Amino acid sequence: MSNEIIAVLGAGSWGTALANVAAENGHDVRLWSHRASQVAEINETHRNTKYLGDNPLNDGIVGFSDMQSAVENADIVLSVVPTKATREVAQQLVTVLANIDHSVILMAATKGLEPGTYKRVSEMLTEEVPAKYLKGLGVISGPSHAEGVIKHDPTLVSAASKDVVAAEKVQAAFSNQVFRVYTNTDVIGAEIGGALKNVIAIGAGALASLGYDANAKAALFTRGLAEISRLGQAFGANPITFMGLSGVGDLFATATSVHSRNFRAGVQLGEGKKLADVIEDMGMVIEGISTTKVAHELAQKKHIEMPITSAVYRVLYENVDIKEAIQTLMGRPVSQEGK
Repeated sequence: MSNEIIAVLGAGSWGTALANVAAENGHDVRLWSHRASQVAEINETHRNTKYLGDNPLNDGIVGFSDMQSAVENADIVLSVVPTKATREVAQQLVTVLANIDHSVILMAATKGLEPGTYKRVSEMLTEEVPAKYLKGLGVISGPSHAEGVIKHDPTLVSAASKDVVAAEKVQAAFSNQVFRVYTNTDVIGAEIGGALKNVIAIGAGALASLGYDANAKAALFTRGLAEISRLGQAFGANPITFMGLSGVGDLFATATSVHSRNFRAGVQLGEGKKLADVIEDMGMVIEGISTTKVAHELAQKKHIEMPITSAVYRVLYENVDIKEAIQTLMGRPVSQEGK
């Protein structure tokens, strides 16, 4: 495995965990954050306590608050900023790449959809970053909580790109004995699965808080995955993708783990907390909240039946009681499975 220069844009929990994987593999890793205090902590104590507690970071990670210094000479750039910040950071990246006349493999590791435009993160990056600066573009997706990755919990993810060579280079850079990367060419499926599982995870958290057991959870997961697959296929995704890491794998991890912000948000909503209070208490971006609105609007626009997504939307945006939303779901006309 050759030594690569890897720039990670975004020092949240997932960006930091990915940076740590790359550094443990012997790569030169630059972790960019717009917060100078966070950069200082990473460099001085080798910690990122706000996001990953007291877990130590590999010494091969160097924090930067200047993006040009972080990206200069990089072979691979990972964008791991929240969906709402993707365009702004991408525009900064273009300025940097233009200044240094450099092209990179650009991979997004953010799971969300843009409100208003309904664009996937890779589509946003394609619009913002000219092709002349790219050696390849793709996404990293799969069941991968940062809290587990930093503690070397065996983790499998997918590097999805239409450029197989770019995906394989990312695969080689990040794979090791505890972090295994598969390649995939279905970028659409990887992103739709990665984004919409957050919606189902909010519902799963609500069910857990209300005391529902395995039957209800299995129903939610199964029918939720059916909704994800229907929407994905409407945009050209391969249905097989939803049976893999970016589909059922990511859904299971996100909808069952206390490490999932979306699951925890659902738990708090089930306990009767107001959405504004849940967002404030979390202190970090809950991607599923905005994704629910986007998915609900897309379903209406495309005339795709997504009753669970609609129920979560009504709870989040119309203040419908969760128990009432569940009763409405269970009272729907019965039909043939697979439709």
